[in-house]
Amino acid sequence: MTSHTLILIRHAKAEAAAPTDHARRLSERGHTDAGEAGEWLSHQDVEPDSALVSDAARTSETWEDIAAAADWDLDAAEYVGDLYAAGPHRMLELVQETSEDIRVLAVVGHNPTISALAEFLDDGKQDEAASADVAAGFPTSGLAILEFEGKWEDLDEAGASVIGFHVGRG
Repeated sequence: MTSHTLILIRHAKAEAAAPTDHARRLSERGHTDAGEAGEWLSHQDVEPDSALVSDAARTSETWEDIAAAADWDLDAAEYVGDLYAAGPHRMLELVQETSEDIRVLAVVGHNPTISALAEFLDDGKQDEAASADVAAGFPTSGLAILEFEGKWEDLDEAGASVIGFHVGRG
């Protein structure tokens, strides 16, 4: 069996208004928080081989700040328009389509989808405190690290263990 890691990330704090919701950029606090989340991730011994990132401005900027702070490859990102309005089942389908040569995948998206997907996937068997944090919801700059054995295409309900949860606050 192959071990995989999934990092689910909610975008950082965004500005209150923009011409469209899709165009909302990160606030100053959002940039700071995303950077802190990236620094935390740099100490967790995970680095994505690939990332699926909503093409909204705030998620793109969150990815860029996290990846820069964690010293990850910014080019690992695929900007996916479908993630902007995706529900948890659509987001899971996108994850299940991941190539088996990808061992670590990051997904940067929006709530309530990120939170719902993390809860749906968590089997509650690894880190009880992190599972409880996931169940309590995902604030901005929140992220969960999940691990599972098997193929991406087979990942489903209660099929992964939350091994870490963090909220970036700079």
